[in-house]
Amino acid sequence: MAAVAMKSVVFLVIFLALAGAVLLASIYFEDVSAFFIGNILWFLLLAAFAAFAWKARMLKIKGYERAIVFRFSKFKNVAGPGWVMLLPFSDTYSLVDLRVKTLDVQEQDAVTKDSIEIKVDSVIYLKVKKDNQSVINSVLEVEDYQNAAKLFVISTIRDIIGGMLLSEVISRIEDINRQVHASLSKIAIDWGVEAIAVQIKDITIPPTVLSAMHSQKAAVQEKLARMEKAEAQKAEIDAVKEAAEGLSEKALNYYYIKALEEMAKGRSTKVFFPVQFSNLAQSLGGKLDQKSEARIAGALETTVGGRGKWDKPAEGREKKAGGKKRSK
Repeated sequence: MAAVAMKSVVFLVIFLALAGAVLLASIYFEDVSAFFIGNILWFLLLAAFAAFAWKARMLKIKGYERAIVFRFSKFKNVAGPGWVMLLPFSDTYSLVDLRVKTLDVQEQDAVTKDSIEIKVDSVIYLKVKKDNQSVINSVLEVEDYQNAAKLFVISTIRDIIGGMLLSEVISRIEDINRQVHASLSKIAIDWGVEAIAVQIKDITIPPTVLSAMHSQKAAVQEKLARMEKAEAQKAEIDAVKEAAEGLSEKALNYYYIKALEEMAKGRSTKVFFPVQFSNLAQSLGGKLDQKSEARIAGALETTVGGRGKWDKPAEGREKKAGGKKRSK
C-alpha cells in the first residue's frame, strides 16, 4: 500500500507539471500548437519519465528483513532495512527473514540396531545470520535452506539410531540431539545459516515392544527385591551368630529351652524333641540324680502342656540297669 501511494504521488506531480506547462504556453505563446511541436522531445521525455516512475517499485523493508537485489538477473546488492526503489523491467529481489525459524520435522520411521522400528518426531530452530555475506549465501548457495535442513536432520537421525540399540536410544536422547545439531551446524555454515538447536520431541515405540519392556523391568525389580531380602536375612543370621559366639554353652541351652517353650504354645498335638535333648538337660544341671530327673521331667511336661514326653538320658538308664543287675 505504501508503494502504491508513493507511485500515485509521483504520477500526480508529473500530471500537474504537464498541466502547468500547457497553461503557461497558452498565456505566453499565441500559437500553442507551434510551442508543443517545437518542444515535442521534452514532452516525450517527460511522459517516459512518468511511465518509468509509475512502473518503478518501492519496497519497505522491515528491521528484521533484508532484500537481495538482482539487476538483469545478476546480483547487485543487499538492501534494507528501510525504503528501497527497484527499477522497472530490470530489477528483481528476494526477501530474507532474519528471525529464528521453528521447523517441525515430520514424524519419520527409523530402525534400531536390534531391528525395532520406531517413529521419531523432532523440531529444528535456526536463523539466517545478519551479516551481508550470510544473507547472500542463504539465497545464492541453497535453493531452500529450510527444506534442506529438514531433510538433512531426517537422514542424520536415521543414521544415528540405526547404530544404536533401543535401550540406548531411549537413554541417550540428549546425545543424539547433540550429534544431529553438530552435523547440521557444520553443513549450515555454507548456507549462511546458524543452527540454534535440534530436539527430538517424541519417540513412539510399538505397543508389543513397550509391553515386553515393562515386563522385563518388573522382573528386574522383583529380582532386586529378592536379593535385598536375602541380604537382610543373611545380615540377621550373621548378627545372631556373632552374638552367640560370646555366650556359654549353658546360656545357649537356656535359649534352646525357651524356643521349645514357644513351639509348645502352638496348636499342634505333638511335640518331638531332638535326640540330643537328654544331653541338653544334663548340661544344664550337670550329673542328675533320680529326684532331679523327676523334677525336670515334670517341668518339661508342664512346659509342653502334657503333649510331649521326655525320656531320661540313656546313660542314666544304663547305669540304673547295671545297678539292678549287680544287686541281683
